[in-house]
Amino acid sequence: MKFASAIVGLVAIAHTASAHYIFNQLLVNGHVNTAAVRQPQDNSPVKPVTSTNMRCNVNPGHATQTVSVNAGDSIGFGVTVGKIYHQGPAAIYLGKAPGAASAWDGSGKNWFKIAEWGVASYNPFSFKSLNQNQFVTTIPKNTPSGEYLIRMEQIGLHVIPPESFMTCAQIKIKNGGSGKPHKVAIPGHIGAGDASVNVNIYPPYPKSYTCPGPAVWRG
Repeated sequence: MKFASAIVGLVAIAHTASAHYIFNQLLVNGHVNTAAVRQPQDNSPVKPVTSTNMRCNVNPGHATQTVSVNAGDSIGFGVTVGKIYHQGPAAIYLGKAPGAASAWDGSGKNWFKIAEWGVASYNPFSFKSLNQNQFVTTIPKNTPSGEYLIRMEQIGLHVIPPESFMTCAQIKIKNGGSGKPHKVAIPGHIGAGDASVNVNIYPPYPKSYTCPGPAVWRG
């Protein structure tokens, strides 16, 4: 019986590991870019939500490019292997670099959210991110010009504390506006005790849900 239990446990661990994912593509106006992406080392999740690794993952690779885009352009991230397997919210953030995006580690209150994917249904409890492999939004036209990190985040709520998956890429926004979005620090955008990341997603299902982090800024 102990041997059988051990086998079941190993299968469960292997299945969980294979279900992880990496946002390894930057999507700009429908075109794929990988050179501007700070590629994660592997598909392991980040814990806890208060870790500094929540910014751009654990020791991500060096990006060799900073992509020029216009305010109002389509932008997002893609997963090339598999799809989003874990139930949970997703979001895209912009972080205004104090100088060159390539030299910034993401520290400070420079981040604001420009898109989120929340609950799709409450019975059964499910999220819009489930089974997706691309997340695309529009850079608000009133976003100030300059160099930024753009950051993809998806939080798996299948366990407590949750498993977080994120990737950053380097962009330079041109032809922007004079908007003044409310900015937050990462970590700090989500508290360890935040109800949105400590929710039981299994029956009895929640009757309401608010995505973690700040409100979406639309310019």
